[in-house]
Amino acid sequence: MGLLTRFIFQAVPTLIGAVTILFLLLRMIPGDPAQAMLGADATAVDLARMRHELGLDQPIWVQYGLYLRDFLTGNWGNSIVSKTPALDRVLEALPDTLMLCGMAIVIIIGISLPAGVLSAVRRDSWVDYGVSVAVFLLMSMPQFWLGLLLLLVLSYWLDWFPIFGTGDAGDPLSILHHLVLPALTLAAGFLGLVTRLTRSSMLEVLGREYVRTARAKGLREGVVIVKHALRNALLPVVTVIGLTMGQLLGGAVIVEVVFARAGVGTMIWDAILQRDYPQVQAAVAVFAALFITTNFLTDLLYGLLNPRIKI
Repeated sequence: MGLLTRFIFQAVPTLIGAVTILFLLLRMIPGDPAQAMLGADATAVDLARMRHELGLDQPIWVQYGLYLRDFLTGNWGNSIVSKTPALDRVLEALPDTLMLCGMAIVIIIGISLPAGVLSAVRRDSWVDYGVSVAVFLLMSMPQFWLGLLLLLVLSYWLDWFPIFGTGDAGDPLSILHHLVLPALTLAAGFLGLVTRLTRSSMLEVLGREYVRTARAKGLREGVVIVKHALRNALLPVVTVIGLTMGQLLGGAVIVEVVFARAGVGTMIWDAILQRDYPQVQAAVAVFAALFITTNFLTDLLYGLLNPRIKI
């Protein structure tokens, strides 16, 4: 079975399972979407009419059957609040969220890989101990707390970065300026994980026979580290970074709310508060599809890093 065929057979059940769990969880949340839409002064007649229009007066299994039918046929429904197609709203907000997650990935790779390699090469030195302390501090900080701390120090006290927003459309520097703090907050929790994994993987590889052979041939230390050691040490790191993408999408909900950024995360938060079921379901389904696709791309990257691995 080819990789693409295997991906399809794995992706479809996974996606259906994810939206099914989401469907059930949303129905367990206290609150009435009809009440949220019509307000506290709505009459019983108006509430009953609205529940009928939304299909909420149907048995739960009927609601699920209709939802699954519409989902598989591409009809993901309209937002209860805005009355516009839920999927269209997600796709409009998605670029901002992907930009945030992409910047976070760049920060993770740009900081964690060099720090992990340096910590392994300088094992038991003050550099190694300093990296370890920084790693544990980052891993112990709650995301929302770190975001508020960065806002307080770097935005409010020092006025280096804007407090909220996504920047001026069409101005890359403004967009980047608004992106730095949210992306750093989103990446912080994963910097420690990837750094520690890079260090441990490098330590294992540096003790292998082919690395000692490369050094015995008189190759420069930089060539030995980068070409022979790091390339082989990257496989477990790539796995974690691939899984991290899904966690970054989930973390974007908190970060976008803290920094008042437009994006799918903020959309999900608002939709949950408004009991906007179709909007939440469409957004999470897109997130699930992105996570599945990321895992597929991670498998492809395995083959590029080590052609001996059959994917």
